[in-house]
Amino acid sequence: MPAPTRLLFVCLGNICRSPSGENVMRHLVTDADLESEFEIDSAGTAGWHIGKSPDSRMTRAAENRGICMKGAARQVEPEDFARFDWIFAMDDSNYEDLLEVREACPNPTARLIRFCELCEEHEEKEVPDPYYGGPEGFEKVLDLLEDGCAAFLQRWEKKDLP
Repeated sequence: MPAPTRLLFVCLGNICRSPSGENVMRHLVTDADLESEFEIDSAGTAGWHIGKSPDSRMTRAAENRGICMKGAARQVEPEDFARFDWIFAMDDSNYEDLLEVREACPNPTARLIRFCELCEEHEEKEVPDPYYGGPEGFEKVLDLLEDGCAAFLQRWEKKDLP
């Protein structure tokens, strides 16, 4: 049996966007009965919220869509670039920070991409941080994550990934 595809979603604090990415993808994978095919996690580039649960506003928005939010915040580590196959950066700042983290990994193998490159129905270049905004920001994040995660899963199933 081949090794599972390992995915890591990364944002700044690991309490809004990246745990949502993790849980949206987990929801889609479960619906497709592919749990044994994936390992899915999330992390933040900053360590401010280590150990905390996902933001309650994001949790409510996700649960309204039938997505269960789980997890505890952690900070990304250089070893993540050897542990995961794909690392998805939520915005350009996260991407730049991750490039620096990758330099500390002796044998990086993960493919690092900006998450919105996966999106097929949205034109955004970044997943916006909803932390300081209203409920519409959390909905927008979920719209983008559902789009990109579904597109990734379809391409994975077709073996059409770069």
